Amino acid sequence: MATLSWEVLRAIFKRPFQTREWIQQCWFFASVTILPTALVAIPFGAVIALQLGSLTAQIGAQSFTGAASALAIVQQASPLITALLVAGAGGSAVCADIGARKIREEIDAMQVLGVNPIQRLIVPRVLAAMVVSVLLNGLVSVVGVLGGYFFNVVLQGGTPGAYLASFNALAQVPDLWVSEIKALLYGFVAGVVAAFRGLNPPPGPKGVGDAVNQAVVITFLLLFLINVVLTAIYLRIVPPKAM
Repeated sequence: MATLSWEVLRAIFKRPFQTREWIQQCWFFASVTILPTALVAIPFGAVIALQLGSLTAQIGAQSFTGAASALAIVQQASPLITALLVAGAGGSAVCADIGARKIREEIDAMQVLGVNPIQRLIVPRVLAAMVVSVLLNGLVSVVGVLGGYFFNVVLQGGTPGAYLASFNALAQVPDLWVSEIKALLYGFVAGVVAAFRGLNPPPGPKGVGDAVNQAVVITFLLLFLINVVLTAIYLRIVPPKAM
């Protein structure tokens, strides 16, 4: 898998670049993930806002509900939601497509004809997963913060001014940057894992289904591991914003 990642990174800069295939894959990823991502972001933001609102009310720190919920959504929830849906919806389809080509020996035929299957098939799909992950991450952040605002202000009786003021007081630009970097890396991992399992399926048609299941599970495990590492590095490097 590490070797495939390196080959994909090398093939990105080789010509000719498959522009049409990349655009088609971007549209496919977006079409299967936009609506589920937005629908998942609303209850996710609501749960975070309600839980933090209840907790801050118990300790008398309701004025910090906006900052806590918004930062939790932007830094942690948004990239993970995006990556899980990109891997679950788009990555599984990519794995099934590549796996079906593999068992039909199309990949071998491309290599015989002198066509690099990584440059022709894998690179456009990995880049599409990365681009769509970054764009969806922004969508999830906006929808999640708005959902948290609505549930905190309407259902818990919070103050709109306090919610926004605490968010402006504690949030900073690096919070958004680290969120986008996470989404970009998650999209790369989801695409590479899906391609790897698709290129190496167990024998037979049933093997493609098994490869899809393995790709989704492996991607989820890697995403949570990478999230822990990136969050620890970010908290070490970027100092918290002073009140």
